[in-house]
Amino acid sequence: MTSYDEEGEYNEGEYGSVPKYGNQFEGGGGDVVPEGEKTKILLMGLRRSGKSSIQKVVFHKMSPNETLFLESTNKVQKDDISNSSFVQFSIWDFPGQIDFFDPTFEKESLFGNCGALIFVIDAQDDYLEALSKLHDTVTKAYQVNPNIRFEVFIHKVDGLSDDTKMETQRDIHQRANDDIIESGLEQQVNLSFYLTSIYDHSIFEAFSKVVQKLIPQLATLENLINIFVSNSQIEKAFLFDVVSKIYVATDSTPVDMQTYELCCDMIDVVIDVSCIYGLGDEMDSSAFDEESASVIKLNNSTILLLKEVSKVLALVCIMREENYQHSGLVQYNFKCFRDAIEDVFAVRAGRIQGGQVIRQFNDKALAPVREEEE
Repeated sequence: MTSYDEEGEYNEGEYGSVPKYGNQFEGGGGDVVPEGEKTKILLMGLRRSGKSSIQKVVFHKMSPNETLFLESTNKVQKDDISNSSFVQFSIWDFPGQIDFFDPTFEKESLFGNCGALIFVIDAQDDYLEALSKLHDTVTKAYQVNPNIRFEVFIHKVDGLSDDTKMETQRDIHQRANDDIIESGLEQQVNLSFYLTSIYDHSIFEAFSKVVQKLIPQLATLENLINIFVSNSQIEKAFLFDVVSKIYVATDSTPVDMQTYELCCDMIDVVIDVSCIYGLGDEMDSSAFDEESASVIKLNNSTILLLKEVSKVLALVCIMREENYQHSGLVQYNFKCFRDAIEDVFAVRAGRIQGGQVIRQFNDKALAPVREEEE
């Protein structure tokens, strides 16, 4: 059985309400809601549920085994994520022992400007108390901000058999939704459930789904990828944030976990090799730049293709080896795709109209070249 980090004991008098947190934020400091703050993702759950480990593994490249040595979390930790124009938010990690529903707690400050609330449940522990806390959290957060998206991570499932995973998910799903129905909020509140572990890629997959819901340009990005894939004879494509390995968008075909893991591993290989051999004397420069690209041939006649889109975004594709014969077509379509992504940034800045991006890319992208039949 895998061990996880444990949070320390709680001193009731030290952290009673939001006003008392003014000096307790790590990485934030000062006011509870600083001026100009990004959209918030709240990470909540009971003690020892693994919240801090999730944050460190996904956003700080900490190895899962290193999380065993994390110090106990007794402060609200605020972590700003500003990797690209799409991934712009801050994560607030709340220690499970803090009663943030104290009457003096400023719920409006906490749940205002909150895009998503992630509640972590330890699947290896008795989760009845966690479900009760989840219900209280959801109902009170919804009263303050009806636009919050509620996500439930059924965590630490690496220690469970496949049958136990499914049964645990079914039971938690049923009990949590029954509580919502009893509160009369079944039409307003939708809970999304994910099986997660820091010891595989499931936690990155789950966070990808959460982040995608907070990206207003998601539909445009998916349309662009669909056009690129269909015109380049590509099987699957992901637009990755290379720092966190969260995929910002993908095409409309279903996501296979093994395919996603392959793409994540390719990003690690490219970054590691670039750091060793690609920097030269310019040690202050980034190992990932506009020249970053990689082609890996697998032994099953499949090709992995990585191309840099921006300083922190990469397009990772999977295609059949025979379709890569027209690599010039893929390169041209990718250039059009990267230009379209820059246009999406311009739309966000208000410089051009959003509808122009899809039309322009569709007009530029070449239809796949097919060999003439004999």
